[in-house]
Amino acid sequence: MALRFLVVEGNTRGARQAHKEAYGLTLSESYAEVIHGIAQDAVCDIAFPTDEGANLPDAAGLESYDGIVLTGSHLNIYDRTPDILSQIDLMRAIFASRTPAFGSCWGLQVATVAAEGDVQQNPLGREVGIARRLTRTEAGRGHPLLEGRPASYDAPAIHLDMVTTVPEGCTVLASNAISPVQAAEIRRDGGTFWGVQYHPEFSLGELAAILSRRTDILVREGFCRTHEEAAAYAEDLAVLDKDPARFDLAWRHGIDAEVLEPHRRTREIRNFIEHRVRTEKSARGRA
Repeated sequence: MALRFLVVEGNTRGARQAHKEAYGLTLSESYAEVIHGIAQDAVCDIAFPTDEGANLPDAAGLESYDGIVLTGSHLNIYDRTPDILSQIDLMRAIFASRTPAFGSCWGLQVATVAAEGDVQQNPLGREVGIARRLTRTEAGRGHPLLEGRPASYDAPAIHLDMVTTVPEGCTVLASNAISPVQAAEIRRDGGTFWGVQYHPEFSLGELAAILSRRTDILVREGFCRTHEEAAAYAEDLAVLDKDPARFDLAWRHGIDAEVLEPHRRTREIRNFIEHRVRTEKSARGRA
């Protein structure tokens, strides 16, 4: 029997279109492809809670899914605009549904706020490109979300905001020098959410497409000296995505197998599907 997923797109309509023009897919479409690549028996629906009048699942609808995944977003959750509040409300309903849930970056932030934690702009600035030296906490060393990850690892990332107050029921599983909460489990209202601040779903190609549209930010915030340098960095990532054997580029940018090899890069999503989605679907079937 197929695994039914709901992929919740965090971006507004305009941001979805901009991403699709740059990469060929929206964030949610790309995430659905990653899920299909891991689980060929997956069927993915996509929800757009930022759209006015969006037809979102009710409680019974959420319970009918085997897994729910939240994408990233260009939004800042502390702005509390209607398109943000709708996502927080949806996440509260997801917790109450008890359906296994996972989120990347924005997804972790939405789950944190829905569980009464807090997210603010990182005083250290933006983490962009590759998140370095992500380190498993003591709790993370034995947690199935990070099964297969080394004690310290890198992952694709781009975010300005971070979890500043963990909610009750939250267990921090990984951190680094930029953000103290890089991976976490949050339990709320009978539901359990697994999330990461980075983007295991991003190929280097998708990351390159995002950065190629943000060369102004890369220069303004000091990551690159010129727009040409920023564009060259994005192009190197795109080339490395197409040809992971380019040792020269991998060496130049310090990118190892945890990022280059899709099976390893998507480890958290794989673990979520195997340890939460399949396991809990099987348990429901036995019940």
